[in-house]
Amino acid sequence: MTIVSNQTTKEALGEKSGFQIWWRMLRPHTLTASFIPVFVGTVIASIDSSIHIGLFLAMLIASMLIQAATNMFNEYYDFVKGLDTEDSVGIGGTIVRDGISPQTVRNLAFTFYGIAILLGFYICLLTTFWIAVIGLISMLFGYLYTGGPYPIAYSPFGELFAGFFMGTVIIGISYYIQLESLSSEPLLLSIPIAILIGAILLSNNIRDLEGDEENGRKTLAILVGRHNAINVLAAFFISAYAITIYLLF
Repeated sequence: MTIVSNQTTKEALGEKSGFQIWWRMLRPHTLTASFIPVFVGTVIASIDSSIHIGLFLAMLIASMLIQAATNMFNEYYDFVKGLDTEDSVGIGGTIVRDGISPQTVRNLAFTFYGIAILLGFYICLLTTFWIAVIGLISMLFGYLYTGGPYPIAYSPFGELFAGFFMGTVIIGISYYIQLESLSSEPLLLSIPIAILIGAILLSNNIRDLEGDEENGRKTLAILVGRHNAINVLAAFFISAYAITIYLLF
């Protein structure tokens, strides 16, 4: 029965086997939340200086690896805590639908973290080792998003933490490593990006509201209710574009 259910779910979602399983695990279309902030911070820095391509590529790859690892930790802990089943709606599910070992997913996430640390070490050699402190803190919160005794994803603060670390922090670091200085401009321009990243998380939480509520989560969507959460999501989009237009002028 489970095999039949898995197959039916995969057909409904249009999922494929082989390499597609591993590609799906990375959730590639969500990685805009990590590479766009790197581009934004770097482009702002390019106004005042030529770009160091090595630093740009190291920051870009490290940011994407950390987000991909965070996605894998999310999938691993959602499975361990019983939130994911073969009938769950979403872009994950390589454990429950494709039979990938939970330990494999977790270990691959730690491997991605390891590669990101090596890239971070390269960045530190060319800039400052304070970057390592910020990077390690960001990685810790990426793990704590669904890991640890009090996962951030199970609280109303998931959107806030995701927007801050993936938006403001990544843009700030991307800018700093090019100029080795920081100004108010990249921080201001990070605000609409941070809001849109928070909107990604809120959209997911609205979709998963019933299941999350049954499993004891206290997300923002659950606290305010589906209708109000949709209004909050609309406010996120409106404010992000309104702030962008204001900053342009």
